[in-house]
This record gives sequence, structure tokens and C-alpha cells, in this order.
Amino acid sequence: MLGKQWNERLMSTTTPLAERMRPTSLDNYIGQKHIVGEGAILRNAIQSNLLPSIILWGPPGVGKTTLANIIAHQLKRPFHALSAINSGVKDIREVIEKSKSNGLFSQSNPILFIDEIHRFSKSQQDSLLGAVEKGTITLIGATTENPSFEVISALLSRCQVYILKHLEKEDLLEMLELAMKTDAVLKTKKIHILENEALLRLSGGDGRKLLNVFELVINSIGGETVEITNEKVNNIVQQNIAIYDKAGENHYDIISAFIKSIRGSDPNAAVYWLARMIEGGEDPLFIARRLLILASEDIGNANPTALVIANNCFQAVNVIGYPESRIILSQTVTYLATSAKSNAAYAAIGIASEIVRKTGNLPVPLHLRNAPTKLMKDIGYGENYEYSHGYANNFSAQEYLPTELSGTKIYDPGNNVRENELKEYLKKLWGNKYGY
Repeated sequence: MLGKQWNERLMSTTTPLAERMRPTSLDNYIGQKHIVGEGAILRNAIQSNLLPSIILWGPPGVGKTTLANIIAHQLKRPFHALSAINSGVKDIREVIEKSKSNGLFSQSNPILFIDEIHRFSKSQQDSLLGAVEKGTITLIGATTENPSFEVISALLSRCQVYILKHLEKEDLLEMLELAMKTDAVLKTKKIHILENEALLRLSGGDGRKLLNVFELVINSIGGETVEITNEKVNNIVQQNIAIYDKAGENHYDIISAFIKSIRGSDPNAAVYWLARMIEGGEDPLFIARRLLILASEDIGNANPTALVIANNCFQAVNVIGYPESRIILSQTVTYLATSAKSNAAYAAIGIASEIVRKTGNLPVPLHLRNAPTKLMKDIGYGENYEYSHGYANNFSAQEYLPTELSGTKIYDPGNNVRENELKEYLKKLWGNKYGY
């Protein structure tokens, strides 16, 4: 008995708090109520034992791995876990063959959990297709990247994608309370959280990071009575900042600083954050993809060449890889950072989408409709359409919006050399119709 107690005590002091607090049932799972709360779609699939292969997409520390373990435990199915970082096709095939053999004696197909599935190559993902399609295994993939980009379409079409969100303030506070009440180590101390803002801010909605910081602060303060303030948390974390770089948990903080530096036209800061990502082993395609998005979102028509440069960068990085691709990334980053900026195109699609949500499916004006059949022509489809190239300057001032939206300005060019020219051009064409 003493040996068992000693082992439990040793585990509680050597195992990280985040691991000690990992829940084992849906009832103890914090957050993600939109998919696993009472009556939610994934919870219903689990309870009815009708679980399809799924992809769990969300930022770090929101419970993807925990949810996979809970699912396997609740369904009482064999559970195999692979990490895309250190597993290959051989490992996948071994799990599949083992599942086939066990399937002769069991009616429950095993669950194969693949962490960071976005890091699997196309050939590695291809090796999963047959087993997933035949139901030999139920795949649960976890990814921090958009599966539309990172998971091959054939595999993605056979999986249901569930999006996990950053944990809310209430979820994070609940996590801290539960840790203080139930953890074997923490419940022996008198912990008073006098201020929680620094803990929450440093977590960034990441539950694992929150518990890691919380444990670090408690251990650093020491003693049986621990009082936590914002100042103490900030001081302790600053002294131990390397722990987060080493764990890679500030991935999203760095990419945020990187994007904001380019948006803010500071090539010096942008290249610094680029170097941080490169030295940390970040996937160059992840960086190049973010540059593609930025070229339209933050530069747009102020410099249309930016998108061409960013796309060429993505293609080049895809072909070359590290270490040479760092030069291509640096060239692109400095070009984008020093370019004129405009978010007008980004704003325009946001405004248009909001209009669509509010007004619904407004009818297409008859003169703009397609008329592939005689009947459609007879009832007026396409009638009175003015072919722009048949008019002076290849322009006809006919109505292109639904009648209810006539004169609504959606695209408002930014205040820069290129878009000021566009604004004058549109004003010349449309006069005062759109208020340019």
C-alpha cells in the first residue's frame, strides 16, 4: 500500500499539471460545447456509437487529443495513436494489419488517432484511404491547420470535420478551479488567485498553456500558501520565457507578430519574426500560405503585383524547401512589408457577405440571366442585356445589382496611388451612382 501511495505521489510531482488534469469522460471535458455539449452533434454520434472518421481542427491546447482519448474510452474500442512527426507509412500499415486481424474476433473497429495529421505527406495520407473507406479503422485526425489545405481531398471527403475553438474565459477559470480542488499536489496548498488577467492573457485560450503557466507560477512562489497576482505571474514568466519557445506553444503569437509587422510596413520586425519561425523549424509552406493571404487582405489593389509575388513564393518554396527557401521567403516578406497597403478588397467581401446574410436570395435581374433554352428566352431571360464591348469605351451603365440594392457601394478603394486612380476611373464611369 505504501508503495502504491509513493508511486502516485511521485507521478503527481513529475507529471506536468496539464497531463494530470486530462479528463477521461465527456462529463469532465471543459469547453467545445458546440460539438460535445448536451444534444450537440458529436456527442450524439458518440453516445449512439455511430462515429464516422473525423478531423478535429483547432488551435493548440483546446482538447483535441483529450477528446480522441475520451471517445475511444467511452466507446470501449481499441485505440492506436500515431504522431505525424515521427511515424511513417510502415507504422500506418502495421496498425491497419493489426486492426484487420483483431477485426476477426471483434465487432468494434479500432480508432486510429493521428496527431498533427497535416504533417503527413500525400503518400502517407493515401495509405489510410482503403482502411478508412472499408471501415477497418475509424480515423481521428488532429490538426492546427486548415484541413482543406493540408488533408488530401480523397481522405477529407471520407471524414467529418469538427472545428474546436479557443477556450472562453469561463472555461479557463473553471479549469483552474478544478485543478486547485482535485489535483493531488495543488489541493494540499492554499492557493489564492487575487488577480487572473495575466494568467488568462498568457494562455491565449490554450488550456494546456494555462495549466503550464499556473504550475510554473505556483512552483516558483513555493510554500504552502500561494498568492497569485498579475505582477508575480508576469515576472516569473519573463524569467522562464524559454520554456514556451522550447515547447513551441507561442506558435500563434509569433505568426501574429509576423503578419502585423508586414501589415505595419516594418520590414525589420517582419524579417526578425520570420527568422524566429525558421529557426524554430516552422513549415515553410505554412509561412508562404500566410503571405498569400496577406497579399490580398492587406495590400490588395494598392499593389496587385504583391499577390503575384506571394504566389510565386509559395510555388518556389514548395519546390525548393529549406535551407534555400529562407532567402525566397525573406525577399517576399521585405517586398510585402514595403508595399503600399489597402484592405479595401478584404472589406468589400465582408460587406457583400453581410448584405447577402441580411437580404437573402434576391432575384437576378432578368437582363442578366442566362437563357440556354427557347422557353427562357421567350419569358424574358437575357432580354435587353447590353453587351459592354458593343458600347463606347467598352462600357454600358446598365444595372448589375438586384433592384433592391441599386446604388449600394460595396467596394470602396483605399487611399493610395493605385486605388485613387481606380476611384477616379469608377467615378468617370458611374458618376454619382456609387458615391465615388
